[in-house]
Amino acid sequence: MANDRNSNQLVVQQARAALDQMKYEAAQELGIQFSKDGYNGDLLSRDAGRIGGNITRRLVQIAEQQLAGQANFR
Repeated sequence: MANDRNSNQLVVQQARAALDQMKYEAAQELGIQFSKDGYNGDLLSRDAGRIGGNITRRLVQIAEQQLAGQANFR
């Protein structure tokens, strides 16, 4: 794990592509640019937090919709 750039571990590894896509969409919606060379160490903490908050909001919304859909069938 010492070689991993991101120490967060996904429970469902197949979700990585969807989460990455969400990250880029959130950044674009917020007007935050990622570096073309892949290095984003100069990204402001505030901007990273805004991206993360946006992703969290989306994930909660998705979970609420799924739970509401399950409740309709019980």
